[in-house]
Amino acid sequence: MACPAQLGFQDAASPIMEELMYFHDHTLMIVFLISSLVLYIISLMLTTELTHTSTMDAQEVETVWTILPAVILILIALPSLRILYMMDEITTPSLTLKTMGHQWYWSYEYTDYESLCFDSYMTPPLELDPGELRLLEVDNRVVLPTEMSIRMLISSEDVLHSWTVPALGVKTDAIPGRLNQATLMTSRPGIYYGQCSEICGANHSFMPIVLELVPLKHFEEWLLSTL
Repeated sequence: MACPAQLGFQDAASPIMEELMYFHDHTLMIVFLISSLVLYIISLMLTTELTHTSTMDAQEVETVWTILPAVILILIALPSLRILYMMDEITTPSLTLKTMGHQWYWSYEYTDYESLCFDSYMTPPLELDPGELRLLEVDNRVVLPTEMSIRMLISSEDVLHSWTVPALGVKTDAIPGRLNQATLMTSRPGIYYGQCSEICGANHSFMPIVLELVPLKHFEEWLLSTL
């Protein structure tokens, strides 16, 4: 989860988030180089006497400043499209979890198991146990297995919501009357926090998401104790 005064992303817990962080660093380096070049040219123009004014009318210069931006855009677009297709790739899921957004809580349904569904409300600050996080803890956590492909079916019953878990690289809109799909897979166990990322009303800030990712053995034990 995020830490105070943190400037970067949260630690990646899924292959997709790792790719997104690599792409962010790749694009940021390109932006840094462009900014440095522009600043250098501006400094030269302000401090150097122009003795070859005809240079700016040269055909070669116009060719370079037309082709170079196109090459830079290609260097950004190709990895971006690759990640986009990876995020939309649908594999055979091992588990399906249906998520419904409400004002202002989430409800979950494990569609592979009969009658396994529950609502997830934010824990009020006065009921928090020591060590629990204010405005991020819920009364019912979502327990999922690690290293398995999980299909998320996300919708809403009232207004627009957005089911977002930054550490997993997942952000999918919950739209009334429409069922959106996302693929989720984690590479390590842990507890991951998220929130609704779509302004959905007065209590928009009080719709936390808590995922508890555990090994398959512990997930099966949780299922047996729940069913």
